[in-house]
Amino acid sequence: MASLLSADAAGHKNMVQLIQLRWLAVAGQLATILAVHFGMGVSLPLVPMFAVLLGLVTLNSVSLALLRKRRGVANAELFLALLLDVAALTVQLYLSGGATNPFASLFLLQVVLGAVLLERWSSWVIVGATIVCFTLLMMVYRPLDLPHRYIGNLFGLHVQGMAVCFVLIAILLVLFVTRITGNLRARDAHVADMRQQAVEQDHVIRIGLLASGAAHELGTPLASLAVILNDWRRMPKLAGDPEMVEEIEDMQAEVQRCKAIVTGILMSAGEARGEAPAITSVHAFLDELVADWRTTRSGTILAYDNHFGADLPIVSDTALKQVICNILDNAAEASPQWISLSVDRSADAIILAVRDRGPGFTPAMLENYGKPYQSTKRRPGSGLGLFLVVNVMRKFGGNVVARNLDRRGAEVTLTLPVAAVALAGRGEDDG
Repeated sequence: MASLLSADAAGHKNMVQLIQLRWLAVAGQLATILAVHFGMGVSLPLVPMFAVLLGLVTLNSVSLALLRKRRGVANAELFLALLLDVAALTVQLYLSGGATNPFASLFLLQVVLGAVLLERWSSWVIVGATIVCFTLLMMVYRPLDLPHRYIGNLFGLHVQGMAVCFVLIAILLVLFVTRITGNLRARDAHVADMRQQAVEQDHVIRIGLLASGAAHELGTPLASLAVILNDWRRMPKLAGDPEMVEEIEDMQAEVQRCKAIVTGILMSAGEARGEAPAITSVHAFLDELVADWRTTRSGTILAYDNHFGADLPIVSDTALKQVICNILDNAAEASPQWISLSVDRSADAIILAVRDRGPGFTPAMLENYGKPYQSTKRRPGSGLGLFLVVNVMRKFGGNVVARNLDRRGAEVTLTLPVAAVALAGRGEDDG
């Protein structure tokens, strides 16, 4: 579906180029008719020729009106537009000497445009139409009424007309075919990007299934460990040893942390979500996230600056919380002493910028940021965290941008549309 939309969008751009070409054709034909009729003294049927130009102007006006209402243009519409251009050129040539008119070579421009713009079957139809029209113009046409001074130099006059036609075709081909092929390349690049996103989404689904299965498997041993530790705290021998009690409490805290992580994974997979979503606000959500992260990373200083402005009710999303924590964890690994998180608002988006004082990203990392298994860490599975971050943000309609700072360190910026987490929007989705 996305590729079809992209093709129609490219068709929209190509139709714009075709309209611009038609305006030039109208201007060129008008100048040529006036120059030949009044300048050279060659009698031309001005009324029908001007009627054809008026038809082209009307066609352009209708096309522009339709383009304002629609963003996509299909192959059939481009095909019909080119057929009308071929018909208009045929009528003009019929009224001005038929195939003997040196401007008959303009049929080649229609053929080239058809080959570039249209699907294969329709481009061949354009070829057939131009061949038929040219053949008919060899047999049926209105002869030119040339003044006597041109009678003895018909060949030279024809060569001059061919030279003007050649220059015109060459300029138009360079101007418009390069633009049209640029549109087609942009469309192909978009289709390739959508295919890559589909592959990455499939990878995310597989990772999600694996993580969900692992979370289910870990739930039972973690519950058993929690029971055992509770039993240990009640044992007289252990309860009387303050050092053992402290170690057991630390172990219980770590078990609870593991259980919270497992619960978060299941919630992200939609398996442990309650009936009603958790309602919070931007400030409360981020303040709680920062507080929880500081608890688990007490050795790293996190400078937190919230400049979001007026608070806004949102729906708390576990996946979003994991995304931000993942970025903070990566920054802390690169810069264990200090990192920062700044929050700003730009129009209808939340801007989260995480900075560190680490060595920064390598050029290869920046080029492949967010692709699976692209990481500076030399261990299995590295790079999946950033891969998931990029794909989750893409799901929210946001984006992730990574860059190196001027002096030292790196910055990762998350741009999240407010509508993706706003209470009103989520309420409609859930309903």
